[in-house]
Amino acid sequence: MRTVLIIGAGKSTAFLVKYLLDKSIDEKLYIRLADKNKLAALKLINNHKNGIGIEFDINSKQQRIDEIKKADIVISMLPARFHFEVAKDCLSHKKNLITASYVSNEMQSLNQEVKLKNLLFLNEMGVDPGIDHMSAMQIIDRIKSAGGKMILFESFTGGLIAPECDNNLWNYKFTWNPRNVVLAGQGGAAKFIQEGKFKYIPYNRLFRRTEFLDVDGYGRFEAYANRDSLKYQNIYGLDDVHTMYRGTIRKVGFGKAWQIFVRLGMTDDSYYISGSENMSYRDFINSFLPYHPSDSVELKLRHQLKIDQDDILWEKLEELDLFNRKKRVGIKDGTPAQILQKILMDSWTLKQDDKDMIVMYHKFGYVLKEKKYQIDSTMVCIGEDQTYTAMSKTVGLPVAIGAIKVLNGIINEKGIQIPVKKQIYLPILNELKKYGINFKEKKLKYLGYNILNA
Repeated sequence: MRTVLIIGAGKSTAFLVKYLLDKSIDEKLYIRLADKNKLAALKLINNHKNGIGIEFDINSKQQRIDEIKKADIVISMLPARFHFEVAKDCLSHKKNLITASYVSNEMQSLNQEVKLKNLLFLNEMGVDPGIDHMSAMQIIDRIKSAGGKMILFESFTGGLIAPECDNNLWNYKFTWNPRNVVLAGQGGAAKFIQEGKFKYIPYNRLFRRTEFLDVDGYGRFEAYANRDSLKYQNIYGLDDVHTMYRGTIRKVGFGKAWQIFVRLGMTDDSYYISGSENMSYRDFINSFLPYHPSDSVELKLRHQLKIDQDDILWEKLEELDLFNRKKRVGIKDGTPAQILQKILMDSWTLKQDDKDMIVMYHKFGYVLKEKKYQIDSTMVCIGEDQTYTAMSKTVGLPVAIGAIKVLNGIINEKGIQIPVKKQIYLPILNELKKYGINFKEKKLKYLGYNILNA
């Protein structure tokens, strides 16, 4: 039996474990699922004879080394900040490593040592980053092999609520880390290229500069820009592309409403509010509004933001129970962002029967034989339940498939890698199709760049 060590039994691990256990007899695998919460690990192993759940302390160097020594391959599903310690131990004990996280500078610094030891540390193997790379590169490589020249690339991904469970005015619920949603877009202006010109969108305008996307069968969406759309320009071989834009998908109207929180300063995570644990939700909102001896919180907010009482924006704010006098924040000296997250979780936490949805959308503009063409490629994945979510499926399956392909020598690249090479992405995409993760392509007349107000 070949031992697969998985460190981390969080929300994105369910499909990963299930896939490997389902394949364990044919592939001769034994799964060791390690987590600080042993019960969470045992639940996913589900008494399978080819797996075990173990209690694991990531901060215990000796335990890390002991477990890594036993493994034929290591999968880290931990938060990204822990990957480097795992990577160093894998390097010391000559074990291949797979993660779903972005390649950090620390991880990249190991590249030469990893190559010298004939190892592969395969990162960015989730959905975004991950499936976005693989599906994009498959079409880019196909266009180039036919003699085409890429002139436009846009890519968008969103974790959303499935249509049948979409029952609030925001058309949104938390399907992933709520903190990341609240802090989205902060830390610098979004940067992209439009028709050969650099463009920047500061955070205070990010959610009002959106592009509309139509997905057959699922309606219209909007997308706001990621912070750095140019990060993969060279990696994708798109140095000469005229337009490159990457973004996050939401349902239409989300950005305009979210902009209210940005304008008020409620997404700020840089300072603490004294006595916040005893504040009501209403007090919290009022703390961002000017003093008035007689005007209500509602009236001050509408005046400051120029929102009419019959505006859908106002209904969205009321739906969140923001003006409740009795509900307490309950967070001691919280930041505005932490408090906003707590309030939103009251309304946007998935219910037991809710299902999530992943939507991915790529646009490719290219020139072939002096004519311009556009290909739109879309993928929609609906979750099964609260354990086997669409997020878990699209993050976990590429990791699991990649692990087996590495074990079997089908993927044999060395060093620090991400899945942009055909030898890596092709076998994984082919396997993903068997699980309903596939892309629909439409060839269109070239439409050029159409970000609103760009």
